[in-house]
Amino acid sequence: MKIITKFVIATEQDIEKLSMLAKDISTEKFSLVVEEQQLRTYLAANFNEKHLLKEVNSLSNQWLMVSVDDRPAGFARITSKGIRPDMAPRKRMIRIADFGILKVYANTTAKDSLLQKCLELCRSYDSIWIAEYVEDSLKEYFERNAFITLHNSGEHEGLLLPAVYMLREQP
Repeated sequence: MKIITKFVIATEQDIEKLSMLAKDISTEKFSLVVEEQQLRTYLAANFNEKHLLKEVNSLSNQWLMVSVDDRPAGFARITSKGIRPDMAPRKRMIRIADFGILKVYANTTAKDSLLQKCLELCRSYDSIWIAEYVEDSLKEYFERNAFITLHNSGEHEGLLLPAVYMLREQP
C-alpha cells in the first residue's frame, strides 16, 4: 500500500479532488447528526470549487491531501484562521482544521501520515489547536497524539454542533 501526503495546489485537478473528498468526508462525519438540508448548505458553502480555489490560494492556509494507492483518502488544512481557545492569547498558535480521512481508509496509516505532515508544518509554533465536533471519533486519536481537551468549548464553524478545543504544546 503506497501512502503519500502532499500539498494541494490550485490546479483544476487538485481542486476537484479536494472538493469531492471534503464533501464525502463531511457527509460521513455529519450525516447522522445534522439535518440533510443543513448539511447540503454547509457543503455547498464550504466545499464548492470556487470557494476552495480561493482558500487554497489564501496565504493564511496550507492544504494537505493524503492518497492511498493514488486514490484521495483524506485532507487537512493548516491555518491561522478560526476562533482561538481562550487560553494563551499571546502564544504563537496555529490551527489544524478540517482534518479528515474517509472511513474506508480509517484502518490504514493514512491518518498517521497526514497528521505527521501537519505536525512538521506546525513545528515553528508554540502550540497547535483543533476545534472538533464533540462526538467526533478523531478526538481519541488526537488525544493519543499529545493533544489535550480544553474545558472551554464552542460551536463547530458552519454547523450548529457543539465543539471542543484541543491543544498540543510544542516541545
